[in-house]
Amino acid sequence: MTHPARLLTSALIVIGLATGGALSLDQGQMFSVSQLSTAGSYLAGREALSDLSTGAAASYFRRAAEADWDNPIIIERSFIALAADGQIAEAATVAGHLLELAAPNDLASLVIGAEAIKARRYAAAGRALTTVGGDTFAGITGGILRAWALEGEGRRDEAGQVLDQIGQGGLEDFLVFHRAIMADVAGDSREALELIAVAHQADPYIARIVEAYARMLGNAGRFEEARKVIAAFEGQGLSHPLVSEVKAAIDRRQRPGVFAPTIQAGAAEMFHSVGVALAREGSPEIAAVFLQLGIYLDPGADVIDLVYGQLLDGAGQFEAANRVYDSIPATSPMKPMAVVRIAENLDELGNRDEALRRLGNIVASNPDDTEALAVLGDMQRAAEKYLEAADSYTRVLDAVAGDTPGDWRYYYVRGIAHERSKQWEKAEADFKRALELNPDQPQVLNYLGYSWVDQGVNLLPALELIEKAVAGSPNDGYIIDSLGWAYYRLNRFPEAVAQLERAVQIRPADPEINDHLGDAYWRAGRQLEARFQWNIAAAVDKEGAVKERVASKLANGLAPLPPDAAAGTPVAEGQPAPAAQ
Repeated sequence: MTHPARLLTSALIVIGLATGGALSLDQGQMFSVSQLSTAGSYLAGREALSDLSTGAAASYFRRAAEADWDNPIIIERSFIALAADGQIAEAATVAGHLLELAAPNDLASLVIGAEAIKARRYAAAGRALTTVGGDTFAGITGGILRAWALEGEGRRDEAGQVLDQIGQGGLEDFLVFHRAIMADVAGDSREALELIAVAHQADPYIARIVEAYARMLGNAGRFEEARKVIAAFEGQGLSHPLVSEVKAAIDRRQRPGVFAPTIQAGAAEMFHSVGVALAREGSPEIAAVFLQLGIYLDPGADVIDLVYGQLLDGAGQFEAANRVYDSIPATSPMKPMAVVRIAENLDELGNRDEALRRLGNIVASNPDDTEALAVLGDMQRAAEKYLEAADSYTRVLDAVAGDTPGDWRYYYVRGIAHERSKQWEKAEADFKRALELNPDQPQVLNYLGYSWVDQGVNLLPALELIEKAVAGSPNDGYIIDSLGWAYYRLNRFPEAVAQLERAVQIRPADPEINDHLGDAYWRAGRQLEARFQWNIAAAVDKEGAVKERVASKLANGLAPLPPDAAAGTPVAEGQPAPAAQ
C-alpha cells in the first residue's frame, strides 16, 4: 500500500500544485525604471528562497514589499518566504494584505487559518478557510485544516462531513489516519482505535502510524496487542526513536500517552505528513512552509524539526540545519538522531575530523546506536579508514542481527570496506550475503560482478550479475560502464564499445569511464578515437591517477593481445573497483 501522504501527493501532483488564485502578472512588467532597487531585492529574494536560504529571502522580500506594498506578486512571495522562515505571525499579516489585493489565494488563507487555530480562534479559522477548496494542493489541505477547526469548536459531525467530501477524491486512505487522531483528541478512544486499525492495516510499516496505533492500544491497556504492532514494524528491520519510546513504556506496562493531545498538535501532524510528501516530490519551498506551520502549531513536535532540518540539508543549508538540530532539547527522543545529522553536516562543511570525533563520542556513550554506527562507518570509509569502517559495520550487524531484508546495506558497505582493505574473501562473503537478503539490488550485483570480472574469475556468472544490475538500473552510468568492461575483459570488443559509449553519454566527465572507452576503441581497431578518449580521461581527471595511467597509452598504445585472446582469455588490464553508491 502507498503511504497516505504519498498517496495525497501523487493525486494532487497530477491536479497541479496551485495556491489558489494564481497571479498572472507579467514579471517583466512588474517594475518601472525608478524601481530597479526593488526589482533587485525581489530577484535576490527569489534566488535565496530557491536555495532555502529563508532568512535572507524573507529580508529581501520585506525590503521589496516596503517599497511596493501594493504589488501582488511581491506580496505573495514575501508571505511565502516569511512562512518558510518560521515567521508565521508576520506571514499571516502579509497574507491578509495579499487577499486584499488579489483574492482568492488558498495558501494565504491556509497561513491565516493556521494562525487562528494556534490562538484557539476556531470560528475565525473556519471563516478564513471557507473560501479554500477545489482540487488544488493547498485547497485540499485547507479543507483538512477546516475540519480540525470544526473539531475545535466541538462540531464533530460537520468536521466529518468536510472530510467525507474531500475523501470522494480518492484520498480516504490518507484521511482515515486524521479521522483517528481527531477521535482521539475528542476523547472517543473506541472510534479512534477502530479508525487507526484501518490506517495501520493499509500501511503497517509507517512509523507515525505504528506509533499512534501502539499509543492508542497502550492507553487502552491492551499492551500485548501494542507489542505485536511494534514487533511487526521492527521485524522488517525498521526503527524510529518515537516508536522505541512507546515500546519502552509498553514494556513497563505504562500508558504511553496520547499521540496528539490538542487540536493544534493534530493539525500540526497534518502539516508534517503533507510537508514530508512535498519534500519527497521536489517542492522544497512549499514543503518548508508546511513544516514551519507544523512547528508553529506544535513547538514540541521535535520530529517535525528534524524533518525541516533534513529539508535544509537537501538544499545544502548545512549551518542552518545544524541550528535546527541544536534547538532540539537534549531530553528529546529525536536528539540522538539530530546529533548524528550535525556530524554529517560538519563533514559536508569540510570538518571531517570533528565529525568523526562527535560520532565516536556518540557510539562510546551509546554502543547500540546503530544509526550513529552506520554513519560513522560511512564516514570512515570516505576517509579511507577501511579497517575501522568494517569494524563499525560489524558492530551494526551485531546489534541488528543482520537477518532482515533491510540489512543488506550493512553487508554491502562492509564488503566494500573489506575489498578496499585487500580482504577479498571477507568482501565476497558479504556481497553474497547482501544478495541473499536483496537478490535484485543493482549496486551489489554490480560490485560483485565487476570484482569477479576484474579478477578474471567466474566470468559468465559475473556477466549475468552485471546484466541483471543494468536491468534494475538502466540509466546508471557506472553500472553500464561495468557491463562494457565485462565485455572488454571477455574480448567482446564491439559490444564493449557500444556499452561504454552509452556510459560516457551518461557520465561524460568521469575519467575512469573515458579511459575504459579508450581501451575498448583501441582493441576494436579505432586507434585515433582511442587516443582522443584517453586525452579526455586525462583532462577531466582531478586526482591524477587516471592521467598517470593513460600517459603510457598515449605514448605507446596498448600491448598486443596474447595469441589465445580470441579464444576468450580475459584481457589482463586491471582497473579500480566500481564506484560505490
